[in-house]
Amino acid sequence: MNNPYAPASGMEKQPGWSWLDEYLWVSCDIISDLAEGRLEQRPLVTTVARLEPGERALAVGPATRLTWRALGDGSYMHRSVVAFGSPTFVLGSMAGSALGNSARRRAAANDAQPRWVVNGSGEITVTTRKVYFGHPKCPLDLAWSGLDAIDLVAPEVFQTSFRDIHNGRQTTVQLHTPWASLLFVLAAVAAFPAHPRLLGRGWLPPDFERRCTDIGRPCRPASHLLLNRGH
Repeated sequence: MNNPYAPASGMEKQPGWSWLDEYLWVSCDIISDLAEGRLEQRPLVTTVARLEPGERALAVGPATRLTWRALGDGSYMHRSVVAFGSPTFVLGSMAGSALGNSARRRAAANDAQPRWVVNGSGEITVTTRKVYFGHPKCPLDLAWSGLDAIDLVAPEVFQTSFRDIHNGRQTTVQLHTPWASLLFVLAAVAAFPAHPRLLGRGWLPPDFERRCTDIGRPCRPASHLLLNRGH
């Protein structure tokens, strides 16, 4: 499985500390507390999301939701033209109608091809049980136990598939957020404990802990603690 944090070919040095590094540093702190059973000792995180009894918010932050879907079903309106007049006018009208129908047919076929469609941007609340994406038109409430597949397809992209409880359809979505690694680990620990990216530590840059030390902000060994829980 590809590591989304692997440096590009020919890259000689890593970039300096970034805003994503900051999110990863905090994510490692949260995950370390999870591995050590100390989540209840963390400071409370404020959120406007509705929480169930016993549920604890761990982080909030920005996110953009995308859904893998087609924009149409391939159908289009075929228009016929009835023209009267000179042969030149009639032929021109028929040719124009044929071109218009051809363009509509191509557009309909293109819209029938699935692609990533941006639904909107909002705030996510990450809890011990789920991630909630707040948006007035396309909210998302994903319990870790209800997911069918998960992956971290890019450093800031958490992808998951699930069956929509409203229409019964299998749905695949992405959340583009700096909390992507945290989402992946929480979901994996809860429902996908043998996921190769979890066991292979592919959710974190391989040199992240060293860079944290070099910059003077030692990072807790979250990946090590996860793999040694219960031992």
